[in-house]
Amino acid sequence: MFSDGKQQLEVNNDKKLKKFLKNPNLIKDLKILPQNYSFEIPKTIWKIKSTQSKTVALQMPEGLTMFACLIADILEKYTQNVEFIILGDVTYGACCVDDYTARALGCDLLVHYAHSCLVPIQHTIGIHLLYVFVNIDIQITHFYDTIKQNFNSNKNSLKIALVSTIQFIASLQAAKKQLEKDGFQIIIPQANPLSPGELLGCTSPKLPDDVSAIIYLGDGRFHLESIMIHNPKIPAYQYNPYSHEFTIEKYGFEMLLSNRQKAIEID
Repeated sequence: MFSDGKQQLEVNNDKKLKKFLKNPNLIKDLKILPQNYSFEIPKTIWKIKSTQSKTVALQMPEGLTMFACLIADILEKYTQNVEFIILGDVTYGACCVDDYTARALGCDLLVHYAHSCLVPIQHTIGIHLLYVFVNIDIQITHFYDTIKQNFNSNKNSLKIALVSTIQFIASLQAAKKQLEKDGFQIIIPQANPLSPGELLGCTSPKLPDDVSAIIYLGDGRFHLESIMIHNPKIPAYQYNPYSHEFTIEKYGFEMLLSNRQKAIEID
């Protein structure tokens, strides 16, 4: 009975959310945000209402803070008597869910943007938690065309690992599907509890010995270096979805080991 009741509640909630998605005023307001960024505004509004939250904290990495006030304004418009607090401390990773600060500020709900669920929502005490991954749509055709152009000649002898950050996981899966149709051997590795293909600066998978190359979809090197350190013998490449540059990436492993040895000797 409990299971059937819970399932029916989820169905009803899903219907209400889909109905809310058709709100013409909300659709119009969402156009002020980048159309290729998924901030999941309707889902957030529904979470606020379903938890009856009155004070909500918004936490996001530095690259998204430019949208914080716009997001807060939209959320405020479609919720009643709800106060929104934008946390000023930049979050650098999925381990930086600042539920303590949010709770100290009297918040009922913390919305954490752009990272996956490394801290389970049930582990926060006295405050609700919502993760918004902020999926970013990119020109996926150029990504897999670039891979085909560089690796097509020896694709039968290669096994390629595709990795990224949480924003591009959907694009990663789409690229894998297309590349496999073209005869490539593609794997999307997983380091639990992260999503398949997802990297963090502190967490990355150890790849099988038969993997020939790592291709990272994303900008910057912070996340990429994590898997390079974990798999020093596998060549690494980076595709920047913004500049469309495809580069071979290197890491100074000898310097890394030397610095660590010096640190040990100093201690």
